[in-house]
Amino acid sequence: MADLLPTPAAATDGTLARSGFVFVKGGEMRAMLEAAGSLADWSAFEASWGDLEVDTYMADGGRYRRRRHAVLAVDREGGVTRQPHQPHYQTVNYNPLNGGLDRWFAPVRSDIAAGPCLNTIVTFCGRLFSGLSPTITKWKAEVHQFRIEANPGEAGKPTPEGMHRDGVDWVLVLLIRRHNIRSGTTTIADLGKTSLGSFTLTDPLDAAIVDDSRVYHGVTPIEPIVEGEPAWRDVLVVTFRDAARSRID
Repeated sequence: MADLLPTPAAATDGTLARSGFVFVKGGEMRAMLEAAGSLADWSAFEASWGDLEVDTYMADGGRYRRRRHAVLAVDREGGVTRQPHQPHYQTVNYNPLNGGLDRWFAPVRSDIAAGPCLNTIVTFCGRLFSGLSPTITKWKAEVHQFRIEANPGEAGKPTPEGMHRDGVDWVLVLLIRRHNIRSGTTTIADLGKTSLGSFTLTDPLDAAIVDDSRVYHGVTPIEPIVEGEPAWRDVLVVTFRDAARSRID
């Protein structure tokens, strides 16, 4: 269903299929999202990152990550149905730091889950990824709201597990907002861990779209520009995997 989206874009002109990843600037991403639906509640959507809960599962002892989580069922046309709240699970093969156990995170708030922004983003993903994976009929999507904080004496690590894959089919990383930080550079590598490119999500709706079966991704730690002032990086991560796969192996 990718032909429903504007085509002069890296996400849909064949670049993603060829290279396994694309970096999409915010203006272009906004146009593609608005072709899929409404972003009318953006102010409330963005503000909801101020209401995330501390991730208490960090095996490195860090308290620099806040998050909320939801699981959705998505059909090929992008129809979205929220599923009962459930844990997030990754094996240690994909997440050597925090994998191997069920991690129960605070749920995405019901008003945000039902709002236009989240549904538009997931609908966009459903159409795009279904067009790129024509044999998959139903998707299990997981939505993660992340706030990574750069605290005094503690750098914020967007990917504390390092360069990694998530064990899914497709990943969207969408920047919501950066505040008082430097770095946070995304690096993409092939399956041999050879770097394929790097870029920094700097503006709202800047996005990385990744074929998780073909490339690794990682993000460098963030640091405050002005010491002693609040500093954070807010992103939405949406993962899609074939619903016929019972669990990430």
